[in-house]
Amino acid sequence: MNNYNKHLSHSHHNHGDMDHSKHEHGSTEEHGDYKDQHQEHHAGHDHSGHSGHDHSGHSGHDHHHHGNFKELFLKSLPLGIIIMLLSPIHGFKLPFQFTFPYYDIVVAILSTILIIYGGRPFYQGAVNEFKQKKPGMMALVSLGLSVSYLYSIYAVIITYVTGEHVMDFFFEFASLLLIMLLGHWIEMKAIGEAGDAQAALAKLVPKDAHVVLEDDSIETRPVADLKVGDLIRVQAGENVPADGTIERGESRLNEALLTGESKAVKKGPGDEVIGGSTNGEGVLYIKVNETGDQSFISQVQNLISQAQSQPSRAENIAQKVAGWLFYIAVIVALIAFVTWMVIEDVPTAVIFTITTLVIACPHALGLAIPLVTARSTSLGASRGLLVKDRQALEIAQDADVIILDKTGTLTTGEFKVLDVKLLNDKYTKEEIIALLAGIEGGSSHPIAQSIIRFAEQQGIRPASFDSIDVISGAGVEGKAGGHRYQLISQKAYGRNLDMDIPKGATLSVLVENDDAIGAVALGDELKPTSKELIKALKKNNIQPIMATGDNEKAAQGAAEVLGIEYRSNQSPQDKYELVKTLKDEGKKVIMVGDGVNDAPSLALADVGIAVGAGTQVALDSADVILTQSDPGDIASFIELAHKTTRKMKQNLFWGAGYNVIAIPLAAGILAPIGITLSPALGGILMSVSTVIVAINAMLLSLDPKNNG
Repeated sequence: MNNYNKHLSHSHHNHGDMDHSKHEHGSTEEHGDYKDQHQEHHAGHDHSGHSGHDHSGHSGHDHHHHGNFKELFLKSLPLGIIIMLLSPIHGFKLPFQFTFPYYDIVVAILSTILIIYGGRPFYQGAVNEFKQKKPGMMALVSLGLSVSYLYSIYAVIITYVTGEHVMDFFFEFASLLLIMLLGHWIEMKAIGEAGDAQAALAKLVPKDAHVVLEDDSIETRPVADLKVGDLIRVQAGENVPADGTIERGESRLNEALLTGESKAVKKGPGDEVIGGSTNGEGVLYIKVNETGDQSFISQVQNLISQAQSQPSRAENIAQKVAGWLFYIAVIVALIAFVTWMVIEDVPTAVIFTITTLVIACPHALGLAIPLVTARSTSLGASRGLLVKDRQALEIAQDADVIILDKTGTLTTGEFKVLDVKLLNDKYTKEEIIALLAGIEGGSSHPIAQSIIRFAEQQGIRPASFDSIDVISGAGVEGKAGGHRYQLISQKAYGRNLDMDIPKGATLSVLVENDDAIGAVALGDELKPTSKELIKALKKNNIQPIMATGDNEKAAQGAAEVLGIEYRSNQSPQDKYELVKTLKDEGKKVIMVGDGVNDAPSLALADVGIAVGAGTQVALDSADVILTQSDPGDIASFIELAHKTTRKMKQNLFWGAGYNVIAIPLAAGILAPIGITLSPALGGILMSVSTVIVAINAMLLSLDPKNNG
């Protein structure tokens, strides 16, 4: 077993005098010692996830703490509609409008309820923005809501006190609040809740352990009370409670949730096991090596929380635009007030000031991003891309480097027969395949199973063997039809074979009476779309680096075929450090992985992409999930990132463009030549810009998928 803890621990702890040498993995060519070879293949195989970077603060306001926008919107909607019907936009009479005595008092009461209930998240957000000295969208919305509400209440009071009807802004107030709640609901729905990777990890470790006492009796003890050196018994089907070394017993352990590796790994005395892995058919007696904070899972949790606490570099463009508009609206409104007070009188100045502040409100701006996000999210989903964090799209289009896990991400993660060679004309290829499947018939080892499966797919029946024996450290031998056959590693065969071996493959030779009659090359096959992905990345000037827990030879093989840089024998800590180093150099980093070991690096990277067939922890920690586990979908994600960001910028232009025209007009800049912007006209302009923004968002589309 690769020494995860040794890599992870930053030397915080000492493994004592344990001899790790027996767990190091030999060359891929050694087919003989199945256990070693298989472990070597699946060794460091770093997989993991990423933990929902807390990107909630695009401005310091954490949406998740501001209640459920869906519920707020749906409950505010009836109130808002009644207000808008009773108090239509100034200057318009609706065909179905109805009034009754004191209707304006009813509207004032309903508006008060609405601002207290529906306006709460915007005011909370505004407070946060001011605390951070960065007024933005929430401050702008709160300003518009406050001004339109307070002035309208004043208008109702004045109407009853003086008997003169004073124009109110209840329609503008209600429509702004509803549109903003809708925008935030769409946005929250698109982002989705980031799962808690640390909680998912904690679930892997059982609550109790069965400790073997000196008199061989068993005591059930909470895992928290385990000490280094305790001997624990793990029954078939149970999860291993702590990291340790097997003292007695043999079994296959499923480490899929920890390494993303789907095959169970055979373990016996002297082998290391990780807490959280699932025991197969045998009973194991394990000596505890690491507990609590020193355990593998605990250290992965620490790395994830470190990564999550790193601030996100991406600043929301809409937030910046809203910030500028806030200052512009306040300054222009003050200038308008002073100017009109001098030219005309205070009531006129107040009307122009209020109109400026109400019209400055970002209806279209509030929907500009959420509508693109919603469209982008559904487009992505149709391509097998689940985008959990909107900022991932904004960041990805500026990415410099992408770090790709190998096994299960670029490759299928399964041993496959890549080639069968005939080395003797006495036999046909079919006969060689039948002999290979026959001699492997008694083994449940994944490599043996892949040979048997290959024969089945070819419709070839395995040859019948009278006896089969394991040759220690070399392979297997058996008798069939009076002949003795051996299936051994190339190293054990000891002679060079004149044949091309696929890069990074394992070669086994079939021998009859000391003569090689056939050979089988096995390996972890590249996924069909991996090459297309690398082409697309290079076209977008994103440098691909493969980082894998696999050995040098297997890593080099895959990297040469793809023509990319690589790092082999990477532990979770190594991958984490690689991401950190690249980020410290000022590079924007995308990380792609699929198991627990990748979780910390997925969390730390600017964008984490989890391969959907991976572990729950990986999925919880990523910003983007490839539901179809197809590397080609990463290329679609990069395209989606570019196109989405372009649409967002266009929408911000239209959304802010309305304000750029409306604010000066509302302030009365053209009044000297008889052109003023009434709230009614402001409302129409607002509607037009909102419709343009909505249509533009719907026009977002992706190129037809190229299946390589």
